[in-house]
Amino acid sequence: MRFEGKVVVVTGAAEGIGQAALLAFAREGARVVLADREPEKGQAIVEQLRREGREVLAVRVDVSVEDEVRALFDQVKSQWGRVDVLVNNAGIYMQGDVTQTSLADWERIMAVNVTGAFLCTRYAVPLMIAQKSGVIVNVASEAGLVGIKGQVVYNVSKGAMIALTRSCAVDLADYGIRVNSVCPGTTETPLVRAALQRAADPAEARRRLEQCRPANRLGTPQEIAAAILFLASDEVAYATGAILSVDGGYTAQ
Repeated sequence: MRFEGKVVVVTGAAEGIGQAALLAFAREGARVVLADREPEKGQAIVEQLRREGREVLAVRVDVSVEDEVRALFDQVKSQWGRVDVLVNNAGIYMQGDVTQTSLADWERIMAVNVTGAFLCTRYAVPLMIAQKSGVIVNVASEAGLVGIKGQVVYNVSKGAMIALTRSCAVDLADYGIRVNSVCPGTTETPLVRAALQRAADPAEARRRLEQCRPANRLGTPQEIAAAILFLASDEVAYATGAILSVDGGYTAQ
C-alpha cells in the first residue's frame, strides 16, 4: 500500500494506460481522480472501485482548456485539500509527415499533449508547494526519444513532454516536488488498436510494430502503469528528471 491516503490525479484515465494506472494507484490505497474528456468511458471502473471501498472522483475535463483545468484542481482541493501525485497521461495521436500535417493538426496535437501537461502541472504545483511535497509523472513515449517515421507532430509533442519533465524537475526540486517521465513503447491500448484498424492490413501492421523491437511484442497498459507507480513512489525518492523507457528494447537498438 505505497500510496495509502495519497491523492492521485490521472488525466486521460477513462481507458488505456491511464485507466490501468488509476486502478493500480487505487488498489495501493490512493484516493484517485479520473480526469478525462469522456469520463463516462471509465464509469464501470469507477463503480468497480467504489464497490471495493475505494475513494474515486470522476471529473470531465479537456486538458487543453485552462478554465477546465483550473476547475479540475479547484474541485480536487475542495474534495481532499491536496494533490500528492499528478500523472499527465492524456494524449492524442495522428500519423503524417510534415507535408501531410496541417497547421490545425499540429495545433490540436500540441494543445492536448503538451499544453495539457503544462496546464495540469501549473495548477497542481501550487497545492504541492503548500504541502511541501508532490510527484508528477509525465507519460511521454519512445517517440519522444527517437524519430519514428510518419508521425512528426506526435514525435515532437512527446519530445516536448520530456523537455517539460527535465525543466520542471530542476525548477521544482527546492519545493520537494519530483518530476519524472515514463516513455512507453507501443502498447495495447484503444488508441493503438484504432490506429491499427485504420491500416490497409491491420494484422501486418501489428506484426511490423511487434517485430521492430527486441521483445517482439507490444506492451500492456499494466506494465506501463507499474512503471508510473514506481516513479511516483518513495522507493525512488532520489529520482527527479528521470526518463524511464519501457519499450521492449526499441530505443536500445
